[in-house]
Amino acid sequence: MTKPNPKSVLSIDVGRKRIGIAGCDPLGITISRLPAIHRRSFKEDLIKVKSYCLSRNVKGLVIGLPLDKEGFLTKQAKHCERYGEKIAKTLNLPMAWVNEHSSSWAAAERYGLHKDRTGQLDSAAAALILEQWLNEGPELKQVQIQSYAIRHVN
Repeated sequence: MTKPNPKSVLSIDVGRKRIGIAGCDPLGITISRLPAIHRRSFKEDLIKVKSYCLSRNVKGLVIGLPLDKEGFLTKQAKHCERYGEKIAKTLNLPMAWVNEHSSSWAAAERYGLHKDRTGQLDSAAAALILEQWLNEGPELKQVQIQSYAIRHVN
């Protein structure tokens, strides 16, 4: 894979209880771990993601996809796929998938967050996903817009 064109991107590590968030500057030089989102309804989650996107002038999303060690979709990966597409479509942002197999374990090792339940580990995993995307791609692609119950979030 080739490195993508740098731009301000938000990386999302979708979990059942929290969503890890990390962002990079428009040149792709600095990655910042941001406060995780504690999951509520999709609409409430979306409002928080949109707030990050607006405050950081985000041009795209990178979504972690937890494939198994053979590279196949897991049950959680299917959930992340649906959730990521719904966020990208609703916000009308291009996106890319990154295989995040073992990202939480790697983040716990790198940052000493083994027993974290505050969301720091989730955002550290999102930072590793973003680091991987900046190094390997793929380039962001627009997701086809379909109608969802939530068409516009203020």
